[in-house]
Amino acid sequence: MFKVTPNPPAPRKGRLFTVSPDIDTEALLANASEDLLSISAIAADLADDVEGSRRSVALALSRLADGVQLLVERALDHLESPQMQARAEV
Repeated sequence: MFKVTPNPPAPRKGRLFTVSPDIDTEALLANASEDLLSISAIAADLADDVEGSRRSVALALSRLADGVQLLVERALDHLESPQMQARAEV
């Protein structure tokens, strides 16, 4: 018999990294924010050590990480706003 839908992929064994499903969104975003700050610092430091187009690439990576970090911080602000309002009402 021909099967119309394929079997779903089997779970991958030997994953290097997994994120625990019980970690809340605020903690995930806070960790992402810190990682982005680290990426930006590493790229900015690298830009000081190279010249030409490689410097431009390193600076672009630093600025890109800065921009994404701002987005994550804004998401954290949105998460905190309802919590702060709920605390003020109590």
